[in-house]
Amino acid sequence: MTLFQILAVLLTLTAAFSAINYHFIKLPTMIGVMVVALIMSSSIIALNQLGVDLRPWAHTLLGEINFDKTLLQGMLSFLLFAGALHIDLRALRDEAWTVIVLATGGVVVSTGIVALLTYRGLGLIGLELSFGYCLVFGALISPTDPIAVLGILRQAKAPKSLEIRITGESLFNDGVGVVLFIAVLGIATGAGQASLGHIALLFVEEALGGIAFGLVIGWVTYRVLKGINNYQVEILITLALVTGGYSLASLIHTSGPIAIVVAGLLIGNQGRKFAMSDTTRDNLDSFWEIVDEILNAVLFLLIGLEVLIIDLRWSYVLAGLLAIPIVLASRLISVGAPLSVMRRRRAMERGTVRTMTWGGLRGGISVALALAVPPGPHRDIILTVTYIVVLFSILVQGMTVASAVKRWVAPEPST
Repeated sequence: MTLFQILAVLLTLTAAFSAINYHFIKLPTMIGVMVVALIMSSSIIALNQLGVDLRPWAHTLLGEINFDKTLLQGMLSFLLFAGALHIDLRALRDEAWTVIVLATGGVVVSTGIVALLTYRGLGLIGLELSFGYCLVFGALISPTDPIAVLGILRQAKAPKSLEIRITGESLFNDGVGVVLFIAVLGIATGAGQASLGHIALLFVEEALGGIAFGLVIGWVTYRVLKGINNYQVEILITLALVTGGYSLASLIHTSGPIAIVVAGLLIGNQGRKFAMSDTTRDNLDSFWEIVDEILNAVLFLLIGLEVLIIDLRWSYVLAGLLAIPIVLASRLISVGAPLSVMRRRRAMERGTVRTMTWGGLRGGISVALALAVPPGPHRDIILTVTYIVVLFSILVQGMTVASAVKRWVAPEPST
């Protein structure tokens, strides 16, 4: 299939499923599209049991799309920029230490807890997965997905400080999680070094290098925007920043996700205030909002379709169900421990830990990283377990996080 044909199929399915959801299911658009895609995928699997095998066509389509590369090397840059563009930098600065601790130490702690509990849990049900690959699973499932989080939080109406905490963490822990995933995957496969020094060097190159590179490309773009007063040209410049900046970051071995988030924060604050007219701001916001909505819908469509390539043998499904409380428990510990220390010095809303635990959604990035694991029996286990955790996260946590915020969070912060 040509690129145009793939895009035609994806956009047509997304539009059709959005319409079905709008008329009949009436869920939030992203979740509704994924539910309809799951229904269609389940129908294809059921038809196969009746002798009507449509899976070869579906496998061909999904093989052409290559989910992990499509998301990690394409869609992710647009979605992260669109999310970062509307984050208030002053509010984020107030929560800087919280975000830094949760996005770095929190991810590392969660990875270790998930790995240990998963290794023990799989042994209890008779599945074998080396501790190295359990670490791989911990690394890919620990970061919260900014794409899923941002979409749901818009409807949750959480207090501003809590929203900044969750969105800021999700935007940055994504890049940290990818770096950690690369490191532990190299160790598990024997392709990388297991030394702490090597992992620290990789972190500096990818994470800190991504921040520095994001500041550079963001500042250059800001200076260019400041000298232009034409919203069509300025929108094109932001597109060049996202595509060119993300690609260049990969070439120089820094974190593209972190670089784009930093650049997006700079353009969304400094650029919006000093380099744009009111007309440009309005058109830029409208453009990136549309891009964000379309790509989110397509992403959730792909998540729903990926069930067609998942190995759904009973032992793997049981492992996935076992992983759900493990991931939630690790999230509770990795968030609760540092916040319990921090709240001694600053006020936080009642229910912050519970809300951040339940609101720490997993999404397409975890699935994409699982698909990036080299082929083998370990990959099948990791992919199925990851997929089940992501489905639970989006369908159960995502659908209830708004009511959880209303129930758990007090209107006034407490010490």
